[in-house]
Amino acid sequence: MMQYKGYIGKVEYDAEKHSLHGEVVGIRDVVTFQGKSVDELHEAFEDSVDDYLEFCKQRGEEPDKPCSGRFVLRINPALHRKINLLAGASGKSLNAWVSECLGREVAKQMPIGKSRRKTTTRTKPKNIKQRTRSKNK
Repeated sequence: MMQYKGYIGKVEYDAEKHSLHGEVVGIRDVVTFQGKSVDELHEAFEDSVDDYLEFCKQRGEEPDKPCSGRFVLRINPALHRKINLLAGASGKSLNAWVSECLGREVAKQMPIGKSRRKTTTRTKPKNIKQRTRSKNK
């Protein structure tokens, strides 16, 4: 996975075409990108996100945001009680404790922030398709 301006890109390898292709996930609009190398793929991803944001700006629409920062979690009441006790014992709110635990796990699974070399090659097409948005959100 890749991250840029808060957007996440999921990547797959196409063995037939010997290329990498991806899609921005977590939004209703379809934003894709592709490249023959990792550097090309990163540049195409960033270009696609920038193109998407510009496209929305030109249309006078707010771009979809990948996440609001809130989610509802349903768990077993016994587990909920144990988590609440651990959070209280550590002097934290349930929200702060769970957020901290999830943050540690994500850091182990998905290190973000590694620098990469920029290239000047640009091979991605403009791959933005907009799904129909309902006026009643």
